[in-house]
Amino acid sequence: MAFFLMRCMNAPDVDDLREKTRPEHRAWVSSGGKGLVSVLIGSALVDDEGRSCGNFGILEAKTRADAEAFAEGDPFRKAGIVAEIELTPLPETFQAHRISEPMSPRLPAD
Repeated sequence: MAFFLMRCMNAPDVDDLREKTRPEHRAWVSSGGKGLVSVLIGSALVDDEGRSCGNFGILEAKTRADAEAFAEGDPFRKAGIVAEIELTPLPETFQAHRISEPMSPRLPAD
């Protein structure tokens, strides 16, 4: 298993579309993209004025390709809300066990 920091930045002027798409996005996250990944923690990102500008997540995935598929399959991405996705691998020493309540089911160990 590998861990990734996923950072998604919004396109400009997508507030209304984001609100409309939010239930689908939350269902995607809570299912781990239908089992592609485990979302350990995540949240909206805001700018200095408190306006939503994107979101982040800590993902556990079997492969980078699975993490990429999760990010690309997000309804926010498909609707054009997310303009930019950045996936950064986390070190093997990342202490995932410290996140006590993951946002989606944990992936089974191989």
